Amino acid sequence: MPELPEVETVRNELEPYVVGHSISGVTLFWEGMLRQPSPKELYTRITGQEINAITRRGKYLIFSLSSGDLLIIHLKMSGSLLIGKDSSPPTKYTRAIIHLDKGTNIFFSDPRKFGTMQLMKDNGTVFTKLGPEPLAASFTPEVLAQRLSKRKASVKAVLLDQGFVAGIGNMYADEALFSAGVHPLRTASSLSQGEIERLYHAIQQVLWAAIGNRGASIINYLRPSGEPGTAHFQFKVAHGRGKNCPNCDTPLRRIVVRNRGTYLCPKCQPEI
Repeated sequence: MPELPEVETVRNELEPYVVGHSISGVTLFWEGMLRQPSPKELYTRITGQEINAITRRGKYLIFSLSSGDLLIIHLKMSGSLLIGKDSSPPTKYTRAIIHLDKGTNIFFSDPRKFGTMQLMKDNGTVFTKLGPEPLAASFTPEVLAQRLSKRKASVKAVLLDQGFVAGIGNMYADEALFSAGVHPLRTASSLSQGEIERLYHAIQQVLWAAIGNRGASIINYLRPSGEPGTAHFQFKVAHGRGKNCPNCDTPLRRIVVRNRGTYLCPKCQPEI
């Protein structure tokens, strides 16, 4: 599932190809992906608009248009945005094409059909329930400690809650908890100040490293160029079925937290 590093990579790599360019049309092969407005209204409102900027909030991509409209895209479980000059869909899973001037196209490929697209006058209620951005300057160890202190759920479940912090998903939660030496089932409010400090720095390090490696291509995620990311090659525990801990060589353990497969080292992350 594309998480913060994958979505940020898409933003970074799309930006030079699309910002300052105009939308000449849109083709929908799967109208179910469009939350709002109607396909006809989307085409009318979006055609001829210039893309002024691309930003990210959590796992959402926001295209700011010259009309003041926002085109908001969520890649969900298996989506990718691919860039190309050829108008032919690059994959059989292409659900939409955003046509730009000078023959450039953005292809929304999504094998599982969970991805969404919506055109709005403002972001309305889309982002109101999202927590802070984990890489923002305003997200500090003190903010993390304050938010953890109120939560009685497991720390892994809390990190997956987009209302707690935006953009962290299953694999990066596993990586951050391993790096911090914190067991995923620990009650969030039980973490000591030292553990919170370690977790804060682990979150930052894991996310920045993954962005530097252009995201993780575990299953479906591809960069706009169609190339895979390489962040998964640096994973210590995430998706580590059958592997041993890189620190102590103990076999990694898989448990389930909130219906998500969770990997940990039982020695390096003791369940105190």
